[in-house]
Amino acid sequence: MLKQYGYIPNMLSKSRLSRRLPRLQGLFIILFKLLGQVWKTLHTEAVYVIDSVPIAVCDNIRIKRSTRYPEKKFRGFIPSKKRYFYGLKVHLMVTKDGQPVEWFLTYGSFGDVEALPYYTFDVPAGAIIYADKAYND
Repeated sequence: MLKQYGYIPNMLSKSRLSRRLPRLQGLFIILFKLLGQVWKTLHTEAVYVIDSVPIAVCDNIRIKRSTRYPEKKFRGFIPSKKRYFYGLKVHLMVTKDGQPVEWFLTYGSFGDVEALPYYTFDVPAGAIIYADKAYND
């Protein structure tokens, strides 16, 4: 739509964008941390929600051919869908309005209970963090 209406006349193709994204990784991390700090200061109630989301690199049937992550620790299970995936998990903390403030990555096979002690959250003292029963800590 943006290209069609002339807002971005020289838009990159999907393949060109995917080749340029790794060069911008550092900028995305800095931008995300800055926005997270802004949303934490604006969010005075200090009520947060944390959950994990799988990021599948490939489907279960293609795992043997995948060369992105060669180790078995990247193979995880999604209980809600009753299927395996191959990739990473993003553990994301958001405000009650849905604005992301903290995140960290783990292997696909890492359970939520195992992952939580490895990360120290930078939230205000007395903050309330809601999570599902997988984060039983």
